[in-house]
Amino acid sequence: MANQTTKPRVVLASGVFDLLHLGHVRFLEDAKKAGGPHAKLIVIVARDSTAEKLKGKKPIMNEDQRRALVESLKVVDEAVLGYEGLDIGEVLAKIKPDVIALGYDQAEMENEVKTYLTRHKLGVAVVRIGKFGENTLDSSTKIKQQIIDKLAKR
Repeated sequence: MANQTTKPRVVLASGVFDLLHLGHVRFLEDAKKAGGPHAKLIVIVARDSTAEKLKGKKPIMNEDQRRALVESLKVVDEAVLGYEGLDIGEVLAKIKPDVIALGYDQAEMENEVKTYLTRHKLGVAVVRIGKFGENTLDSSTKIKQQIIDKLAKR
C-alpha cells in the first residue's frame, strides 16, 4: 500500500449560485484546477440573508436548494452554507484553505482577503478566475432578464 505523504490542497470558493448556470460550473472547475492535481474543492454558498445584503434582493432559490445543487456538481467535494457576519478569519479557521479562488467580479473581496492574509501572516494563495465566455448566459441576472424579455414578447 502506497504511503501518501502529501495531503490534497484545499481550494475555497464562494458565491450565491442563484439559478445555477454554466458560468458557475466553469468558475468552480477552474477554481479546483487552481489547487493542482487531486485538490479538494470546498464551496461556501451564501445564506439568503447575506445574498440579500450583497445583491439588494433575495435569491430566487433558497439557501438549502442552492447548497444542494452546488454540492451535486461533480467538481465540488463539499458545499457548506456561509457563516453569518462574513468574518474572513472564522471562515479561514474552519476550512483551512491552501488556495482561495475568487470570481472575475470580486475585486473588493480580493482586497479584503489579501489584507487579512497579510496582516495575519497566513500563507494562503489567492487566485482570480477569469470570466467565462462573452455574450453568453453567464449570470443569473442575464438569465432572469432573458426570461422577462421572452415573456414580454408573447
